[in-house]
Amino acid sequence: MRIAGVIERYRAFMPVQDNTRVISLNEGSTPLIQAYKLSAAIHPKLEIWLKYEGLNPTGSFKDRGMTMAITKAVEDGFKVVMCASTGNTSASAAAYAARAGIKCAVLIPEGKIALGKLSQAMVHGAKVIQIKGNFDEALTLVRQICSKYPICLVNSINPFRIEGQKSGAFEIVDAFDGVAPDFQAMPVGNAGNITAYWKGYKEYKAAGKAANLPRMLGFQAAGSAPIVLGHPVAEPMTYATAIRIGNPASWKTAEEARDESNGVIGMVTDHQIKEAYKLLARTEGVFVEPASAASVAGIIKLSQNGFFDNVEPLYGEMIRLVCILTGHGLKDPDSAIAAAEQPATLEPNEEAILEVLGMLEPAFA
Repeated sequence: MRIAGVIERYRAFMPVQDNTRVISLNEGSTPLIQAYKLSAAIHPKLEIWLKYEGLNPTGSFKDRGMTMAITKAVEDGFKVVMCASTGNTSASAAAYAARAGIKCAVLIPEGKIALGKLSQAMVHGAKVIQIKGNFDEALTLVRQICSKYPICLVNSINPFRIEGQKSGAFEIVDAFDGVAPDFQAMPVGNAGNITAYWKGYKEYKAAGKAANLPRMLGFQAAGSAPIVLGHPVAEPMTYATAIRIGNPASWKTAEEARDESNGVIGMVTDHQIKEAYKLLARTEGVFVEPASAASVAGIIKLSQNGFFDNVEPLYGEMIRLVCILTGHGLKDPDSAIAAAEQPATLEPNEEAILEVLGMLEPAFA
């Protein structure tokens, strides 16, 4: 049973005071699920675990950072917060602002946000404004406005977001009794999450709570891969809307995480993301939004290229790898419906149903 959110659970590692009023929805404590079938399908030496962040209160990893961002905004006396968003940030900011009793404004790219996410921001009472432009243009506007008015910016460039999100690394190490995985894989959009996890692992190791550091693996969508390409992408394109970002705010720190950990930031195509999305749902029973599947798609690509063939695990016989699954599948139900077999429509007849099931022969003679 969850008894506290990430700030209370890891208070010694968080920038809060004894009298800080914590704004929480009991985020964190998300499941770490061993993926037996996925491991066997991808590489014989891999032991894959899935950190299912879709079971946070608003359905994504953003809640880890937002609890801290809103807590500090309230502590600093702000009455209004603002963010640019492709969806998950807006949902989380709106929920935590509602919890705190303050106002929330959201700028989103017109027509480029999954309705599951937009509906969350709206129902929590945020002022949602669509702009005729992309995420990067929305973020530029938010930065300009927040620099001139008493409005707190709560995108991942807010350092307190990173402080909250690093708690995911603490939970993983705690689950493995003080040992970090050999590898951690995750989607990369605005790049705050890979930055945060690496910070968390380093802090835990420095405190003597982690025996080692993982190698960080991050994956961008091929149509939105500025870090891989080495330059901003003016018109980022991918069906994985949560990582449709052409100029990541945490670009430099993401590269530092990659380089310091001897890791990789690569890219995967929309087709590869879609295949991984279906594979997760059909082999492991884990339903994620499309961007989450980029981490699995990236592992498959690396495995096919022989990346894991000569890797020696730090502990045991298998290479332990944790995939961060950043958001729940219900965030984007349209993608799920498009990827699934459509329902059969039949007369209310037993024989017709059994025929569709391929079970016309009687079960008992």
